[in-house]
Amino acid sequence: MAPALTTDERPSRSRDGVRDDRGARGRTPIPGDAPEEPDGPDGPGGPDGGGDAEAGDAARTVRARTEPMAVYALRDDDQYLVDTEGGTYVVDLGSETCTCPDHAIRGNHCKHLRRVDMAVGIGRVPAPGERVAACAVCGSGVFVPARETGAFLCGDHRPAVGSFVRDRETDELLVVTGIRATRADEYRTKDGKRISDYETNADYGVHEPVIEAVYVGNAPASPGPLDVSGRKRYGFPASRLRRLDPGERPGTPVIGI
Repeated sequence: MAPALTTDERPSRSRDGVRDDRGARGRTPIPGDAPEEPDGPDGPGGPDGGGDAEAGDAARTVRARTEPMAVYALRDDDQYLVDTEGGTYVVDLGSETCTCPDHAIRGNHCKHLRRVDMAVGIGRVPAPGERVAACAVCGSGVFVPARETGAFLCGDHRPAVGSFVRDRETDELLVVTGIRATRADEYRTKDGKRISDYETNADYGVHEPVIEAVYVGNAPASPGPLDVSGRKRYGFPASRLRRLDPGERPGTPVIGI
């Protein structure tokens, strides 16, 4: 059984189609001033907070945050299984419904709906339309569109398009121009050769997505923006390109991507 809700150990998000943030995404916040022990089945005095609708809603929010519950995303895009000490229920965020008596019989926005909303908001479980995939470099969880296939990267291993990186093989500077969901053993260059077949890529995962980039040489030292529009694009297994620490990053603006 999951403990009271916290924001620890949540997956990141892919930047394509869904967010890569690691905080709340505009859904129900978790209150910080809630009492420790709300009484009654769903709040003070019973399910409806003793006749006071506002008090009942506040108590349900408290219980949603503090009671042990385990939330699991189901295959249906909008549905979640909520396992509690009192029973197991199905929450549908799309229709804002729950199979528990407090919602199904009394029509209240129950603690299970609130708990799922909170868990989605802090990134504990995927939002409707998302699923959990594994980062191809480190294996950590990353939320991606439910019907998207391919290889994915977490926020720690996914450079931003337009950012500077270094080639681990040559230590040369490059600018990222694209990130593909295609694996290195599936992505082919114009001459038909797979990225994974190049000898310099032998030490990197064939399952990793391909990052496209251009070599820029000493161009960042020149005045004015760096125009990469006419430069040849190359494909690399993701882990071959090293993201730069803040002190290493050129301040040159990049155009022509």
